[in-house]
Amino acid sequence: MGQRMLRAGNRIGVWMYKTLDGRMASGSKDVHVLMLTTPGRRSGVPRSTCVRYLDTPDGLLVWGTGSGSRRDPDWFRNLRAAQTTDVQIGAVHTTMRARELNDPERDTVWTDVILREDPRIARYAAKARRTIPVAVLNPD
Repeated sequence: MGQRMLRAGNRIGVWMYKTLDGRMASGSKDVHVLMLTTPGRRSGVPRSTCVRYLDTPDGLLVWGTGSGSRRDPDWFRNLRAAQTTDVQIGAVHTTMRARELNDPERDTVWTDVILREDPRIARYAAKARRTIPVAVLNPD
């Protein structure tokens, strides 16, 4: 039941993001949300999802907590397989290349950038009991 609710919530969030060009995407001025559209790793069908991001000098950081799920979220697995994605921020679309961060870079970014920005994110990692994947997005 929980997985079905997450999927339904994602569909509603994607519809709202597309309809409102990202306005009201997060409900908070301190939280930035973008929409990724990436081909499914098995089907090739474009899949969209809204994810939180941080804009850094090195690019846009995204991470796959999956709300504390025990496995990496589908959107991150699709991103990993495709390596490129359409990123929508507000009304602006940009094709971007994804680079998954590996240790020790991933650990440094997770601790010094993501958790410093919002320490509450750590609760999802604790619930998931897995290493949360992190990627940096840059224009293609």
